[in-house]
Amino acid sequence: MNKLIASAFALVLMGGAAMAQDITGDWRTGADDNGNSGLIRVAACGAAYCGVLVQAYDGSGNVMESENVGRQIIWDTTLHSGTEFRGRLYSPDRDSTYNSRLNLSGDTLVVSGCRLGICREGGRWTRVN
Repeated sequence: MNKLIASAFALVLMGGAAMAQDITGDWRTGADDNGNSGLIRVAACGAAYCGVLVQAYDGSGNVMESENVGRQIIWDTTLHSGTEFRGRLYSPDRDSTYNSRLNLSGDTLVVSGCRLGICREGGRWTRVN
């Protein structure tokens, strides 16, 4: 009986941890260097996560045309520890790819990335759904 209770408790804890560490869904980025932002759809891609730009917005928040809509923005992203995910990230405003860190805090992702030893903040992304 104790083993059954311990197993059930472990399953509840693992399920809660998995839910708390889920970055799937739609995320609104912070403004980039040009004042533009985007809507990134993050999904599981095998054992990792990837995210595609599904909508672009100008500095006023209006929908805008962008050649980057449909482009993969994050890929090879996995849970590193606790609520930190690491992977790869493409920044359209700088046309550069970075080693990324995504720190999940509730409905916020704090994004940063490094390239050739130079790191930059990628802002805060807010969960839309």
